[in-house]
Amino acid sequence: MHAVIHALSITGSMTWEITWALILGFALSAVVQAVVRRSTVVRLLGDARPRTLAVAAGLGAASSSCSYAAVALARALLRKGADFTAAMAFEIASTNLVIELGVILALLMGWQFTLAEFVGGPIMIVVIAVLFRIFLRERLLRSAREQADRGVAGSMEGHAAMDMSIQRDGSFARRLFSAEGFTSVSHVFVMEWAAIIRDLVIGLLVAGAIAAWVPDSFWQAFFFSGHPLAAKLWGPLIGPVVAIISFVCSIGNVPLAVVLWKGGISFGGVVAFIFADLIIAPILNIYRKYYGPKMAAFLLGTFFTAMAAAGYVIELVFGGLGLIPSPATAKIPDQGVSWDYTTWLNIVFLILAATLIVRFTRTGGPAMLRMMGGKPE
Repeated sequence: MHAVIHALSITGSMTWEITWALILGFALSAVVQAVVRRSTVVRLLGDARPRTLAVAAGLGAASSSCSYAAVALARALLRKGADFTAAMAFEIASTNLVIELGVILALLMGWQFTLAEFVGGPIMIVVIAVLFRIFLRERLLRSAREQADRGVAGSMEGHAAMDMSIQRDGSFARRLFSAEGFTSVSHVFVMEWAAIIRDLVIGLLVAGAIAAWVPDSFWQAFFFSGHPLAAKLWGPLIGPVVAIISFVCSIGNVPLAVVLWKGGISFGGVVAFIFADLIIAPILNIYRKYYGPKMAAFLLGTFFTAMAAAGYVIELVFGGLGLIPSPATAKIPDQGVSWDYTTWLNIVFLILAATLIVRFTRTGGPAMLRMMGGKPE
């Protein structure tokens, strides 16, 4: 019982530590999503040129941070005419270049990890584009498109199909500060929370349990932390493997990343682990439903390669620049609630969240919430 209470106390402390940052990140993301129409996204992703992939990455960064919703949305874009490589770039950016991920990484692990994510994400997209250009055959792509057009349900289909952006014309400020803008932001904000809450709770519980129950000596041996070169070579390879079997994705994998970092995994290994939320076991099964087993295997191989490659590049570049922080600086909060800046920020942002939730409930939001897991159409 003492061990369970210890694990839950770490989970509770970690939740309290990141609450304000999550609300801030999702609020900013909601503002961006509210003014970017879905039709605009489809129109801009028609090919795999470098400029298009850069646009795809930018639009993805302004989109959903839920891995399941990002995967469903990528297929929806593909079915509406987007290029496959551009859709995958959009998907990668949707979970790895979003505002809320950067805020949580900076808060729990340090600004170096935030910078690593925003540098490593584009590296991964470039590697994916090169691998697709070399190895993706037209027959496999055609078969994947045919399977995608069948519309087999995966997860978060209803959420991915909804366009909650502001439909009225006018300038950015005029649209955003209108009544419709307030409603749109509130809808996106609450729906994004609903999409990631399961993974976030699981991630916090898993991180709390591992931090409380698994001794550091196990992780140090597992990650070869006593052998610097071996640890740097092993980290970007084992990081995605741990992610695949952990079943935790979206922002929910950040608390576990903190535990792994303090346990001895390399800097590049942490980055590769966080990137790998798009190849966890449940999402691989969704790829199988969406695109067929051959394309699912192809995506596993190419994504794994790109994640590991990004991890190695980050390890080399950040190590060379002296930007790799000490694991001792990472936080595993276990002190509970105290009257400090975190508490005051939580109060302020919880009031903001409550305001958006009230607007959501008064403008048809609950009906949308019931359709989150609906059909792809």
